[in-house]
Amino acid sequence: MDADTDGSEGPDESGRRRRVHGMLKLYYGLNEEGKTSEKSPSLDPCDINGPHFDPELYLNKLRRECSLAELMDQETCMVKQIRSLDSDMQTLVYENYNKFISATDTIRKMKNDFKKMEDEMDCLSANMAAITDFSASISGTLQDQHAQITKLSGVHTLLRKLQFLFELPARLNKCLELKAYAQAVSFHRRARCVLQQYSHLPSFKGIQDDCHAIMDKLAQELRQKFRDGGTSAKDLSECVELLLQLDEPAEELCDKFLTHARSRLEADLQGLEAEIRPYPTAVKDASARRSPAGSPTDSSPKATPTPNTDILEFIDRGCNEFVSSLCLVITSYQELFINHAQTGELASKNIPQMANRKLHVFVDDLAAQYFSLVERRIQEEKGVSDNSLLVRALDRFHRRLQAVSKLLPSSTVPNQGTEIVIRAATERVKQYLAALQSFYMDSLTDVRQALAAPRLSVGGATGSGGGAHLGGGATSRDAPNSLPELLSSLSASILNQIKSVLASVHLFTAKDITFSNKPYFKGEFCSQGVRESLVVNFIKFVCQSSRQFCESAGDKGGSTPPALLLLLSRLCLDFETSTISYILTLTDEQFLVQHHSPVTPVTILCTEAREAAQKLLNHYVKVQGLIISQMLRKSVETRDWVNTIEPRNVRAVMKRVVEDTTSIDVQVGLLYEEGVRKAHSSDSSKRTFSVYSSSRQQVRYAASYTPSAPMDTNLLSNIHKLFSERIDIFSSVEFNKVSVMTGIIKISLKTFLECVRLRTFGRYGLQQIQVDCHYLQMYLWRFVSDENLVHFLLDEIVGSCAHRCLDPAPMEQSVIEVICERG
Repeated sequence: MDADTDGSEGPDESGRRRRVHGMLKLYYGLNEEGKTSEKSPSLDPCDINGPHFDPELYLNKLRRECSLAELMDQETCMVKQIRSLDSDMQTLVYENYNKFISATDTIRKMKNDFKKMEDEMDCLSANMAAITDFSASISGTLQDQHAQITKLSGVHTLLRKLQFLFELPARLNKCLELKAYAQAVSFHRRARCVLQQYSHLPSFKGIQDDCHAIMDKLAQELRQKFRDGGTSAKDLSECVELLLQLDEPAEELCDKFLTHARSRLEADLQGLEAEIRPYPTAVKDASARRSPAGSPTDSSPKATPTPNTDILEFIDRGCNEFVSSLCLVITSYQELFINHAQTGELASKNIPQMANRKLHVFVDDLAAQYFSLVERRIQEEKGVSDNSLLVRALDRFHRRLQAVSKLLPSSTVPNQGTEIVIRAATERVKQYLAALQSFYMDSLTDVRQALAAPRLSVGGATGSGGGAHLGGGATSRDAPNSLPELLSSLSASILNQIKSVLASVHLFTAKDITFSNKPYFKGEFCSQGVRESLVVNFIKFVCQSSRQFCESAGDKGGSTPPALLLLLSRLCLDFETSTISYILTLTDEQFLVQHHSPVTPVTILCTEAREAAQKLLNHYVKVQGLIISQMLRKSVETRDWVNTIEPRNVRAVMKRVVEDTTSIDVQVGLLYEEGVRKAHSSDSSKRTFSVYSSSRQQVRYAASYTPSAPMDTNLLSNIHKLFSERIDIFSSVEFNKVSVMTGIIKISLKTFLECVRLRTFGRYGLQQIQVDCHYLQMYLWRFVSDENLVHFLLDEIVGSCAHRCLDPAPMEQSVIEVICERG
């Protein structure tokens, strides 16, 4: 009781209450929400909680199924439940007693309140009925007076309108004096229709004439204000709107506005044109020959005349003056003739279409003049020493033109500006390509001068002989003094120059440049502009210009130093093996080249470089072979071989041939690997010519030149050639030293053989040829890939000499060896 009175409950009391409520809900068939359970009631008569419970059947069932102990337990449990339910019922009644009493009082009070409210509503209904009857009575009484008042009000309104018409000229004059033009136009528009309708009456005709005169004067003042430009954009807009309301021709107003604006904009264009001055022809040529930024040859800046302002200042001035003024004109024009004309009474006159057409013609005309000046100024940027100003200028030019595209979405001006940017970038790439080509040719000139300098050190050996040596090199302390150093310096300078140019061109694709990420610029510029037009074309230029050195005519290969041919062949071979792949990979990484459009594959460039290297090396072999052949030809043609003396020494020209061949071998070895040789025999340096070494062969040759058997020797020689391996003299050489030397020696000995076949020899002439060939055999076998080739050609030379000999008496081999060892 105390707990209930205090309103505080323990956990046990709260749980018991919930259990009691649950049992009551279960008894009344309610769910947790307090609604009647949709579960169908149980029909089992033995279900003690069901509505169809039958006590007799339930007791009979318990007696049949349960034992005595179970019956007693069941009775005890049921007694407890009954007591618990009684206790719970008493508790619920006690807890809800006050609520029952309060609910009864509330219901009683509500009955009293509703009765009072019904009385008030009845009173209100009676009052409303009385008011309605009284209002109807008043309306019936004042009916006649209301009609009279309406008639008098109409007359008053008409009199006011007439008064307004009669006072209209005075009002218009007053507005004109006060410059209240908008008010005057408003007054006139209100009265215009009435005056026009009653213009046949004299009084109204006079008012109409006075108003027309005043409005003509007003229109004249508005036109003058419009020509002067007004004090502000708002005043000018109001002026145009008033003129249009006064039926001023809209097309004429548009023309006047655009004519006035054109004069100011053309003045800006004239100021820009004054900043452009044409270069003299000599200055243009000098500027076009300037090398790219960072080139090793740029030891001092070249002084070239420049315009009054640089390209960035020029673009800034054009954007700040012309483009800004043009945007202001477009905005004002649209506000005056397009936006205002789309609202109010002007919307039915189709002014916006006409005004918009005139505006597009006006903007396109002036933009074409401006773009012409910009392109002329961009063309003056011939030097490639600094690319940042041009890129920043193009970026600013492109960004400021976007304002025009926002004001005139259908205008072609922004697209034309974008084309100028693309053309400028493309032209810049062409300038960099020309600068790279010029730099490469200048580098070749420097290499050529270094090769032409005397006493070029070749890895510790000094070449000698007419054209067979390296051709000279740089003798200064700072210049390279050997072919490997020249090649390394040339290759490094070319690569550094390409990197420098790529870095300069990369400014066009910087993240802060607005046009760099545009799809119409970046993809095409990176793939076709930088990769193809610049890098690929330069690689092709290097290969093609190198191949041109092979087109020189003359027995000595023209004026091209043989060492330059060798160096260029190695340069092109290095391009094929590594440089081309490195340059293109570097380009693709820096410019994120996406190969959507067709590009030149690396394999094609590598193939072209290898072909150029092969052609240069073949030409080098030919030139060096012809140089040695020229010495051998002169040595054979300028000697009397029939009346010569008995040989005592090796001829000096043979020693020269061996020296020059040795020098060439050293030269080639500086740039190319050794190569593969066939196994040499143990007596290669002491091999004898079997045709002449035995007494049997001597007797045979002596007998073969007797009149009795003139054809035996030719027959034996032809049979010998049939079983000999064919030698291709001018075949392509491989990229190694042994193959190069083999080709040079084949050409030299073949020339020697052909010269011998054209001469007639005496006994001592044959012996001299024997000595010379043995001397050549002692040294030349070590340079070729197969020593049998040298043996075969020398055998051919001696055999041909024997056939052309009048008295073929070969020298003893031992004597030949003594002479050669002594020589």
